Amino acid sequence: MKNKVYRVKNKPTRHSRRANATRAKLIDAAHAVFSENGLDFASIDDITRRADVGKGTFYYHFRDRDDIIKTLISLIIEELLAVIDESCRNARGLKGVIAALLDAHIKFFCNRWEDFVLYFLGRSELLLEHGYEGIETPFMEYLNRVEEILARPIKCRISKSDLRRIACAVVGFVSGYYSFASIAAQDENVDKAFRSLRNAMVESLARFIQEVTTSP
Repeated sequence: MKNKVYRVKNKPTRHSRRANATRAKLIDAAHAVFSENGLDFASIDDITRRADVGKGTFYYHFRDRDDIIKTLISLIIEELLAVIDESCRNARGLKGVIAALLDAHIKFFCNRWEDFVLYFLGRSELLLEHGYEGIETPFMEYLNRVEEILARPIKCRISKSDLRRIACAVVGFVSGYYSFASIAAQDENVDKAFRSLRNAMVESLARFIQEVTTSP
């Protein structure tokens, strides 16, 4: 009988635990500062003050302000994609898939208004000539996943450009209607207001997709 070889995983050292905790502290501080002030008007000084660390500590963990923005947006998109995959796994039919996509966004952003603000600001930056370096990567991954999910119930042949138009329309509906709901809701629950628009959104998007896929 051969001797078993046991692999012992290296436990994180005290230094690595402290470094990870400090990095998480900076990310939490950036999350709060960018949500409150926007991407353009929040500085590294604002972040380090909120995290109660020095500037040198910031530059130990992040290259610059764009780097921490990219990290923050990537974390939000990564979590959102996990919720989307779970919600859409068993969805069937065009309207069912659209409804599952919308439900995933409602579920994810429920009680996470700050995350929606960052998602909205980051997505808006993609439309500007000079955006923040690196944030296009997580958003393109997000858009590609939405395309893959929407392509499932579409039976006819569709060009890549038309599929991209459809995915952008869905994403635009989500951010636009969620923003509208936040204004219309006032002191009411934003997610409740968004859910009240859900069926109308499903019908509108389904009609748009059908028009795109059947037009000559």
